[in-house]
Amino acid sequence: MKTLLNVQNIQKTFGKGANSVTALHDVTFSIEEGEFVGIMGPSGAGKSTLLNLLATIDTPTAGSIQIENVEIQTLKENALADFRREHLGFIFQDYNLLDSLTVQENILLPLAIAKVDRATIQQRVLEIAQLFHIEDLLHKYPVQLSGGQKQRTAAARALITKPAMILADEPTGALDSKSATDLLQSLEALNENQKATIMMVTHDAYAASFCNRILFIQDGIVSTEILKGQQTRKQFFQRILEEVATFGGGARDII
Repeated sequence: MKTLLNVQNIQKTFGKGANSVTALHDVTFSIEEGEFVGIMGPSGAGKSTLLNLLATIDTPTAGSIQIENVEIQTLKENALADFRREHLGFIFQDYNLLDSLTVQENILLPLAIAKVDRATIQQRVLEIAQLFHIEDLLHKYPVQLSGGQKQRTAAARALITKPAMILADEPTGALDSKSATDLLQSLEALNENQKATIMMVTHDAYAASFCNRILFIQDGIVSTEILKGQQTRKQFFQRILEEVATFGGGARDII
């Protein structure tokens, strides 16, 4: 299996001298093509810092991050923006949809920016809308959607360019249980059927149970790794709960 993401000895320090704070200490891990990986840990553990580094929003103080064999911290600003647009997809907790555009226009926006031809755009929009069961919403505006519908629209937009890796930041955090399950099942199907590579930061053991591997970050280091393997999702959920309990976390009851 091909290694898509390779993180080696990452350190991130904010501030200088006596006022400096190190958020990540010597973090090393890799993600293979086609994996669905969860990142968990208590508040302040370094999850958001790590996500920002992988998303190319910030740069590490030390260490190396390679995505598809490209060492991203060495790229200049314009090249980095191109790389981000062409290789990464983002799903955020707060949707980030444009209220003045329809669902269809929000989804196709990345392809329009990339100047993809109209026929290809129409085909991809229909395919991704069907995957997330929003094909009947394409001509509505975000204000007309529920939270779950907005998040599925945002997920469709993130995936429309067929990115090498999807980075999801607490994608179910603002959703009710049913909407969260709908989104997670769509991501799970995308991973299983299209071998999409997904890394999801979450505090929620239920959401994490849809992944096939979990990395736990505590005090700025990767403290534990657990694999789903042949476990059922319910069994994996219980295993995640056991690990979460070791650093005093909580979790949503399984549905």
